[in-house]
Amino acid sequence: MTATGFKLRLQLLCDGEIAIGPGKADLLDAIAECGSISAAGRRLGYSYRRTWLLIDTMNRCWREPLVATVHGGAKGGGASLTPLGERVAAQYRAVEAAAHDAAVVAGRRLADELLDRPRPKR
Repeated sequence: MTATGFKLRLQLLCDGEIAIGPGKADLLDAIAECGSISAAGRRLGYSYRRTWLLIDTMNRCWREPLVATVHGGAKGGGASLTPLGERVAAQYRAVEAAAHDAAVVAGRRLADELLDRPRPKR
């Protein structure tokens, strides 16, 4: 059998807006590691504008902001996750892992019916 697997995209919605999903979780992780919104965006290959739009959406969807910023000065600006941001990021990763594990276990029978590769197009 060739590579077979599940691709799950877990998204939590807030009135149609994606409050958290894989890309936003990656951005939260990158902000936590980099301490900078622009550096986090660069790490993920996002434009500065896209990075800020994702943060704005997250900060509007939760009871409290997930990302806090410090404006530049002599030492420069920065960003960090708020306590809620840290909890949301950790809980999202836990749900993501549990969903993946459940899909792998439940999907084994389904995958047994899968061909090694698709039939040629007609």
